[in-house]
Amino acid sequence: MIDTPSLPPSGPPGSPGPPSPPGPAGPAGPSGPSGPAGPRPAVSPRPGPGAARRAAALAARARANPLLALGGALSVLIVLAALLAPLIAPYPADAGSATHPFAVLRPPSAAHWFGTDQVGRDILTRVLYGARVSPLIAFFVLLIACLVGIPLGVAAGYFGGWLDDVIMRITDIFLAFPALLLALALASVLPASLTSVTIAISATWWPWYTRLVRGQAASVAGRPYVASCRALGISRRRIIFRHILPNAITPLIVQVSLDVGGVILTASALSFLGLGAQDPTPDWGLMVAEGQTYFTTDWWVVTFPGLAILVTAFAFNLLGDGLRDALDPRRVMLR
Repeated sequence: MIDTPSLPPSGPPGSPGPPSPPGPAGPAGPSGPSGPAGPRPAVSPRPGPGAARRAAALAARARANPLLALGGALSVLIVLAALLAPLIAPYPADAGSATHPFAVLRPPSAAHWFGTDQVGRDILTRVLYGARVSPLIAFFVLLIACLVGIPLGVAAGYFGGWLDDVIMRITDIFLAFPALLLALALASVLPASLTSVTIAISATWWPWYTRLVRGQAASVAGRPYVASCRALGISRRRIIFRHILPNAITPLIVQVSLDVGGVILTASALSFLGLGAQDPTPDWGLMVAEGQTYFTTDWWVVTFPGLAILVTAFAFNLLGDGLRDALDPRRVMLR
């Protein structure tokens, strides 16, 4: 009798047949513990923070900090008005030396929303173009103040010693005078122009940033991890740019945003006194100075440029207050 190899039981009719021998894994995954490992299944990448998530986070932060939202919105509108002034101004030629003798001192109307000035120029046009002058002065003043104040403050705070004493005593001399008074004295000996105003205000503004950065740098320079960096032989340049400056950026950003309004008010005051922009430059302070004679009879000549100064200073002050609250570590930890 010939023995035949035993076959696995087939099971009752209708049941599934014997399992097939394991083969290579398909695209669905590996075949099992005893089979060869095939290609892993395609796993969809974890969704990162996309535009929708960033927008939701921004909206949540705006709801938590309404000052920052309002100040940021107003500041963006002012910047857009300055950039788009040639496109949205109804009479672009009135931003220059154009005159209209038959449209002098017309009150606000559909043709001239803000009225006209003493030579017939459209005040709305000049207010829009003025957004290109005063904020631009503030930008350059704060840029110069930071370029001068930050290196001096870092040097005084990090190195200390006689260098700190010299820099701080010079800073104290500038801070001993009121900023507006010192800027007025400097602008009076310079030719009346926007450049002179920028130089005069910058000369009075850098000491504040030197003192601010010096305090931050001195605080960080005395911490243990900075001493460890020195012990490891890390260069001073690397310590300053990797540890000192990053810790001074947050209060510096807040201070700069708060100072925009102050610089605009100072520049407008100097232009009002005749030491800044000259006609026909559409400067808000100059427009207020030219319209003060007509204030009791033609109120719109001085009111709308004055409101432009007020709104701009208010917007950047709100932005600075909002940034201070948003970047304050104690407030962030409590959330």
